[in-house]
Amino acid sequence: MNESLDQMTVNGGDVPAKDTFGVHNPATGRVFAQAPDCSPEQLDEALRAASDAFPLWREDIGARRAALLAAADRIEESAGDLAPLLTLEQGKPLADAHFEVMLTAMSLRATAALDVPREVIRDDETELIEVLHQPMGVVAVITPWNFPLTLAAVKCGPVLLAGNTVVLKPSPFTPLSTLALGVILRDVLPPGVLNVVSGRDPLGARLAEHPVPRKISFTGSTATGKRVAAAAAYDLKRLTLELGGNDAAILLDDVDLDAHADSLFWAAFVNCGQVCAAMKRLYVPRARYTEVVDALADRARSVKVGDGMLPDVQMGPLAIAPQFARVQELVSEALAGGATAAAGGGRLDGDGYFFAPTILRDIEDGARVVDEEQFGPVLPVIAYDDVEEALARANGTQYGLDGSVWSADADRAATLAARLECGTSWVNTHSMPTQGVPMGGHKWSGLGVEGALAGLLSSTETKVLHVVRGGNGTGIALS
Repeated sequence: MNESLDQMTVNGGDVPAKDTFGVHNPATGRVFAQAPDCSPEQLDEALRAASDAFPLWREDIGARRAALLAAADRIEESAGDLAPLLTLEQGKPLADAHFEVMLTAMSLRATAALDVPREVIRDDETELIEVLHQPMGVVAVITPWNFPLTLAAVKCGPVLLAGNTVVLKPSPFTPLSTLALGVILRDVLPPGVLNVVSGRDPLGARLAEHPVPRKISFTGSTATGKRVAAAAAYDLKRLTLELGGNDAAILLDDVDLDAHADSLFWAAFVNCGQVCAAMKRLYVPRARYTEVVDALADRARSVKVGDGMLPDVQMGPLAIAPQFARVQELVSEALAGGATAAAGGGRLDGDGYFFAPTILRDIEDGARVVDEEQFGPVLPVIAYDDVEEALARANGTQYGLDGSVWSADADRAATLAARLECGTSWVNTHSMPTQGVPMGGHKWSGLGVEGALAGLLSSTETKVLHVVRGGNGTGIALS
């Protein structure tokens, strides 16, 4: 496969790179590979291939379902190639990369089990009124750098099952595993059904503004999502936007810390904290504040951080240089403002984008690391005196992706969790991947949903078929 990693997939075949750009290994900070930089003409070619493939692809959902299942099998068979490539370009430990590959296949299988519903409102001797959900056409899918393979499957699976065709563009920071995905699926999906292009800016903007796609599915920052929405507005493209989050977790006074400390820690630090739905703020009763901070700090100090290709590494580097710089800035600013690093607090020695797992205490709302999405291995822990106060602070943000409440009394926690202003409220867990569950954000955390039947329907247009039987349907009386 390695000889094809610099090739985009268009209409089932190679598109040679006229220009390339460097891909960095975050464990070293150095370029280790080149990726193709898609030209405007090559983007036109990819969209034309998707348009040409659409009429036949839309006809047979059984064939589409079988193709998704075959794609899942092929992805699992290719895990030995995909996982190391993912670690090299994204930084996550190799075991986590293998898990992402498996999750990618699982997502496609879960999607293949769905069906596009047909809703009959009336069917009698006089009329048939039926609600149909029909494919849109070509869908542009733009994926981020934190989970490039899994999010490609979460997005492309429902789009394809619904009968649409796809042009998929990964982040320029992590293009190689997605390009490899296009290569391994060439003989599984018909030509033109899944086209994979890569490139630097302004490729994403060109794709969003292009007249061919009828929908854009984007995951990334809120700022970029707003630009995507503005570009789509010109010709009223449909949108699914999964954007940033600043997820709050609230510990109640009866929480069993021994039972939940590990889960609390990894809810914030999995994938080096680079998860939209990760826990990013933790509100703790003042009476239990020191106990919670100490437990989390102990775990932070015990984590083995290093190159994801090495054995026993639990946390890799931050994936990209700009995010590495942002995390350093936010933590330095917090410490200068009076916060204390109970663990970590700065970059680690050596090459690469390594930052020590950091627990910040003695900090309040108003600090940027609390109010903004840090997207890194940093957790601010904030004391509260009243549960209603904690809830108001958790909801006092423009973000609304996920949130959680932790308690020995799950029912008590659920009552509070239902009042969190977010797309998913968790009790005694946070950001647990679950197949068959819709995911979406409130406020600035997104538009629409992905996953499950709701996600599938978001890739369709609703149409009413109204048949009048017996020739008695002429004219409408308005009186």
